[in-house]
This record gives sequence, C-alpha cells and structure tokens, in this order.
Amino acid sequence: MARTIVIIHPGGLGDVLLAVPAMIRLRTRFPAHRLVLCAEGQVARLLLVCGIVDDWTSVQGRACADLFAGVESARGQVQIWLEDCDLTIGWLEDRDGTLSEGLKRGGVHEVVVRSPFAPEIQAIHQRDRFLEAIHEAPSEGEEIALLTIPDQLLHLGKRGLDAAGFSVGQTLVVIHPGSGSAHKCVAPEVLAAVVVGIQTSGAVPVIVEGPADREPVERLIRLCANPPIVLKDLDLLTLAGVLAQARLFVGQDSGVTHLAGLMGVRTVALFGPTDPARWAPSGVHVILLQGEPCRCQSWGDVRQCEEKPCLRVPGDHLVAVCLAQLNEAVG
Repeated sequence: MARTIVIIHPGGLGDVLLAVPAMIRLRTRFPAHRLVLCAEGQVARLLLVCGIVDDWTSVQGRACADLFAGVESARGQVQIWLEDCDLTIGWLEDRDGTLSEGLKRGGVHEVVVRSPFAPEIQAIHQRDRFLEAIHEAPSEGEEIALLTIPDQLLHLGKRGLDAAGFSVGQTLVVIHPGSGSAHKCVAPEVLAAVVVGIQTSGAVPVIVEGPADREPVERLIRLCANPPIVLKDLDLLTLAGVLAQARLFVGQDSGVTHLAGLMGVRTVALFGPTDPARWAPSGVHVILLQGEPCRCQSWGDVRQCEEKPCLRVPGDHLVAVCLAQLNEAVG
C-alpha cells in the first residue's frame, strides 16, 4: 500500500477551500503518496469526489478527538494512516504540543502543526498563509487550480433544479444572501434589485438557503414582487452540482462564495468588514465589490457599528456589474 500524507484541518467550508492550493502543492511534492484528509465531513467528501484527496475522515470523529486529547494511540482508520505516514500537516494551533507528540507516537516521520493565523506568518492572503505554514512559496503569478466537478455531482445539481421547477435551457444565476455572520451581509434591498434585474434580462435567479440563512432569505423574498426559486439546505455535493450549472454567482464573503470561485463560476463577491486582500476568492472570473473601506479596528467594533458603510454597495451599480458579467458569460 502507498505511504500517506495526512492533513488535519478543523476549519469551516471557506477556510478548507482556501487551503486547496496547498493540498495541490503537497500532491505535487509527493506524487506517489496517498493524500488523506481529516476535516468536516461534507467538504472532505467534496474534495474526495473532486480528486483533491484520496480518502477522508471526520475531524469531529472519535479518532481525531483522541489525537487532540493526547490519547496514547489513535484508533481505526486514522491509526492505519499514521502507521504508513511520512508527513502529517496540522493547520491548527497546538500550544502545548499535545497533537504533535501524539502524531509522533503514532509513527509519523515528519510532523508540521502550525496555524495559518500564527502572527509570525508574513503572507497576506489566507491562501498563501496556508502555503507558508507548510514552508511552501506563495502563489504569486501562479494560475489558480480550479475544482473539476464530476458528472455525478452535475446530475445531483440537475435533479435538485428540476425538482424546484428550473427548466433545462434557461440561464441560471445563483444568489446566496447569507454568510457566517449577519455583519458581513449587504442589505436585502440591494440583492432584491439584483433579482429584479436578472429576471428582467430573461435569466432565472435561484436563491440558495443554508441552515443559518433563513432570516436574510425571508427578508429578500418579501421584497420581490416575483419571488425567485429558493433551494433550501442542500448538501454540499448537490450545491456544487447546482453551481456548476450557473452562468453567474452572487454572494457575500462566505464559504459558498469561495466554492463558486474555486469552481471557476463567474462570481460577484460582496465584501464589507472582512479584507478582500486576505479573504477574497481568486481568479479573473471573480469581481469584488465593497462599499467604503472598513474603519473598524476589531470584530467587536464591527458588531457595534450600525451604519456599516463598508457594506453600502449601490444597488444600481451592483445590478449593472451582474448584468455585464452575465452578458459576457452568455456571449
């Protein structure tokens, strides 16, 4: 059996996707090894199906919990991986060295446990901070590697769209009104103008709603005279299949926006208090829009800021940008 490279990443969807270029570098550096990932289940499964990794297990599972707790030996599949492991990457903080020591006891030849948030890392973009954390050069000038979506996910997406009443041959625009924080979201009136503009152009807007997005979606729908299709609580594989059918994606700074960008979908990404120089999806197919530069000094300041000028993206400007992108995509 091939030797393994074990990656441990406890972050959310967007954070894991920002680490994909670093995973690809590891694949290039160790072409004969199996790349295995300990991460949140849905994103890990997506990266397996898309060929980024060769196997996965949930970072919330018992075996990973034992490693974090310093248990003498790992369990199950993780134990098997570590016995054949030449390198383990842990993108997280390990202040007392418990994880590092546990991995070494498990038989790993080389252990690198380093948070991409560590203050000594010099890179600006979070994608490059993941690279620097494993002693890889930044990605400046490097072509962005995109996720290849296999047919099985395309079929899942088509099935979900068919069930919602979307007809084959229509031009699809996906809009995600939510984010991990309400403080990163533009006003629903702004996105309602986008919905109207897309409908007027003859394209079909489809809203995706995750478990944390109910309130912004409800507010948006109430503002629409012709309510768009809403797809609720899609699993990540189906969501990727839906995005693969889209000519345009519009969203906030969120994991879904990072997924659309990493898939190569034309993306209009709306930023506010988070710095796009560090957090934005990359590629010529991504358009970034932001109001005034955020003046808040901390996330606590962001929560207390009522005016949020950084999120004041003019609705007419956003509509014009979206329609221009849509026309280029269709053309």
